[in-house]
Amino acid sequence: MSDDAPERPPTAEFAAALSVPRNAKIGLAAGVGVAVCIYAYRVFELLGPVADPRGSPLLFAVLAVTLAFGSATLVTVLLTLVSAYRLARER
Repeated sequence: MSDDAPERPPTAEFAAALSVPRNAKIGLAAGVGVAVCIYAYRVFELLGPVADPRGSPLLFAVLAVTLAFGSATLVTVLLTLVSAYRLARER
């Protein structure tokens, strides 16, 4: 192989340029916030009794973790796309 291969930017610099760590923290906070609100609404019946009482609080806790992960991922991806768009417009 030739040593003349062009150098590629490291992944860490690319992630830092797109503010991925900051976006992940914001996404995690948003995901946990959404999951806590939905869990509290369903389990503690904040707006009155639920029409379908099936399911235990433990089941809804597992579903809340799944919702938190999915919401956090979605928010992180959207914020990273916005960061990429701004970085592309800047250059």
